[in-house]
Amino acid sequence: MTELRGALLVGGTSSDAGKSLVVVGLCRALVREGVRVAPFKAQNMSNNSVVTLDGGEIGRAQALQATACGLAPSTRFNPVLLKPGSDRRSHVVVRGRPAGDVGARDYLTRRAELREVVADELASLRAEFDVVICEGAGSVAEINLRASDIANMGLARSADLPVILVSDIDRGGSLAHLFGTTAILEPADQALVAGYVINKFRGDQTILDPGLHTLGALTGRPTLGVLPYVDDLWIDAEDSLAAPVGRRVGPPEAAGAFRTGPGASERLSVAAIRLPRISNSTDVEALACEPGVDVTWVADPTSVRTADLVVVPGTRATVADLAWLRERGLDVALTERAARHGAILGICGGFQMLGRRIVDSVESSGGAVVDGLGLLDVDVRFEPEKVLRTTTGVVDGVEVTGYEIHHGRVVDSSEASWIDDDEQGPEGARRDAIRGTHWHGLLASNEFRRLFLREVAAVAGKHFEPAGDTDVAAVRGRQLDLMADLVTAHLDMAAICDIIGSGAPRRAPTIAHYLGENR
Repeated sequence: MTELRGALLVGGTSSDAGKSLVVVGLCRALVREGVRVAPFKAQNMSNNSVVTLDGGEIGRAQALQATACGLAPSTRFNPVLLKPGSDRRSHVVVRGRPAGDVGARDYLTRRAELREVVADELASLRAEFDVVICEGAGSVAEINLRASDIANMGLARSADLPVILVSDIDRGGSLAHLFGTTAILEPADQALVAGYVINKFRGDQTILDPGLHTLGALTGRPTLGVLPYVDDLWIDAEDSLAAPVGRRVGPPEAAGAFRTGPGASERLSVAAIRLPRISNSTDVEALACEPGVDVTWVADPTSVRTADLVVVPGTRATVADLAWLRERGLDVALTERAARHGAILGICGGFQMLGRRIVDSVESSGGAVVDGLGLLDVDVRFEPEKVLRTTTGVVDGVEVTGYEIHHGRVVDSSEASWIDDDEQGPEGARRDAIRGTHWHGLLASNEFRRLFLREVAAVAGKHFEPAGDTDVAAVRGRQLDLMADLVTAHLDMAAICDIIGSGAPRRAPTIAHYLGENR
């Protein structure tokens, strides 16, 4: 590929339209051509986050995009992260560091001061890398937020970025979404829209083509490709939209790759409780990478009682989600399960819920003492300063890695520890078949995961032997290559590279008269 320099914003007609997929695919495809690429998302709203090597916090999707570029996750790739704690308030992370909580109205004002942070980071990346592929947030057509926007057309205008719009046709209405999204933008924003991408198309494209031709005639912009619906595609969840109750978790390749017949392993069922403010839901995806392990998001007592393993995951609102557990009777189901010696794993906020009590001076701001489920003899106190760090340690002689993102500290415990943390000594707790830890990412340690699943199977009275060659990092790597293969095969990469290098076509028409307006 000839020398390529520039940047591109991948925007969407809605949340979960496929922006992350297209960004990952473009990043990986360009890197394979020898281009030095960096990802960028000015502002992300997600409770799925990771800790960078320098102890900062960014969205999980940007960490995955960094991996696609062959880079370590960095706070530069996601300078503003919002972590919703309720329907009205979010925790703000700026350049990887906690920066307080805000309400929706407060944040509209605060975004003005964050615009400079975003601009500085993007300019720095553009100076260092050949290409920067930016991801928008939600829909670019949220015109009620346009005046303070720092992630979509506001970013594109300030940095003169060409924009391609992605729409999920599997939901229906894609052609109208693309036309309407473009038309509702003000003229200077419309001028930056360079083309469209259709995502998740099923069937014969010749049936779709007349609509694409008409869309091009109406808007003066090309459709740069149609990505097919692919059953084997799996991408780390960015937000709660990817974790609905009843959905099976993990890559499809693991679902079918399992030995059957006499003497073969039995399948293991894992019920992952879908908390309302779930965070780092990707923890359980490592379990789902194992052939023969069926992981499903659940919210009912029956699933909690009957699964071979129950996972209580992390949450951005531990106390509120603990109350939700009780409202649904899941506390009773967990207690009954513990009495029958069933396997339970609590991660971060889930670990805190399993304890005896929580002293909450962060979420409620009142220092309330909240009773936990009492399944572990552990007391937790929330502190204003958040723990952010990557971790290494040992469990039963097996080396493990992970990361921590939490306000809670264990202040009293009579339980045996689970992990020997290389830096801080004993971590987590174990009692009978119950395990708890503040570590995220623990289950991605391959040897440990196999050891843990054998223990779960023994408790459940099942014969289960892990495949022995499942590597979570390799599974994710294959998915990154699959996304790159998809965009290479189905998008007009020459046209996209031209857009990156040359910017949006300056003579793209403004869609005005269709709306009965003169612009």
